[in-house]
Amino acid sequence: MPFLSTRREILGWLGVGAAMPVLAACDSSTAQAKTYPVSHTPAEWRKLLTPAQFHILREAGTERSYSSPLNDEHRKGTFLCAADGNPLFASTAKFDSHTGWPSFTKPLPGAVETSTDYLIGVSRTEVHCTRCGGHLGHVFDDGPPPTGKRYCMNGAAMTFRPG
Repeated sequence: MPFLSTRREILGWLGVGAAMPVLAACDSSTAQAKTYPVSHTPAEWRKLLTPAQFHILREAGTERSYSSPLNDEHRKGTFLCAADGNPLFASTAKFDSHTGWPSFTKPLPGAVETSTDYLIGVSRTEVHCTRCGGHLGHVFDDGPPPTGKRYCMNGAAMTFRPG
């Protein structure tokens, strides 16, 4: 069946090529275009953040599931933005979503904002820090009560302060 494999590959690449202009036009740059209280040039951010933090917070990247120690963080405390220390989530809002990323039912008041993200070709709700605009993850409508929300965050985008 080499012909079918080759044909499928060709059709797949044609589909990717056709989708590229659409995906480029649907860029999720809302957070990056806005001015935030904490602002740095990309070069300054690279000096302040680890490579993983920069990729996630400034380039809307995603860490590998189950790779963050914060996924297993169960102490009482607060999860903060790794870029600027903005308090984002109380530990009481954290739950095990079995997805491999730290998940929360709700953010702290005024801590995050959202925008629409089309980076994978479908509409998702992207979550940003209100102080620096850093990409934190996405929010979905499949969480537990009382909110029904699952704020699925990248652990590398956050730090934890016990207490």
